Amino acid sequence: MINVSIIILGILLLFGLLSYEKKQDRIPLLIVKSALSLLFVITALLQPHPVPAYYHYLLIGLIFCLIGDVCLALPQEKAFMGGLVAFLVGHVFYIFSFLSLTSIIDWISTGAIIIFAMSALIFLWLRPYLGSMLLPVLLYILVITVMASGAWAVFWKSSFQISARTLILVGSLCFYFSDVFVARNKFIKEEYQNRLFGLPLYYGGQFMLAFSVGLLK
Repeated sequence: MINVSIIILGILLLFGLLSYEKKQDRIPLLIVKSALSLLFVITALLQPHPVPAYYHYLLIGLIFCLIGDVCLALPQEKAFMGGLVAFLVGHVFYIFSFLSLTSIIDWISTGAIIIFAMSALIFLWLRPYLGSMLLPVLLYILVITVMASGAWAVFWKSSFQISARTLILVGSLCFYFSDVFVARNKFIKEEYQNRLFGLPLYYGGQFMLAFSVGLLK
């Protein structure tokens, strides 16, 4: 019942966030976004955690993503850089969480090659617009690509319950693709459509990862 309540509250907050994003109403946007991001941290805390290592690493990653969300809701350029660093650290902890579920050798797969190829195309698409941000963005793309490859390995190679593995894979890929819209908004064209598609992908992915904590059997 608590998970159903979380999902309903999350959907309501997401609609509120999209509304404030469209209006560019900064203070309500910051409040709602912070509340929604805090909710995915609380979601992980409320789940049973049959695999403690996965839970602890993922929880730390979620907390860093919460920090990143607050930073990205602020208008300053330094805040964007702070958000980028926070998400980068968050992805590193997601990588650790996936490593707790499978062997690193399982990460070398056809799926990983496909994900790396997609990331290479995304980087080539963004490259003309990056300027001084080229190296930070390249590092970020590399880390999130490794993270998505780890989720793929957990899905295909681990023996945990299929529902948990599916949430991990789909959640990670939603996060991965949501960042494409963040990058497009920041470096190519700033428009509401980036948030309209990117935010549901991002929050859907984060909540899937948070719920996966309790399903690892």
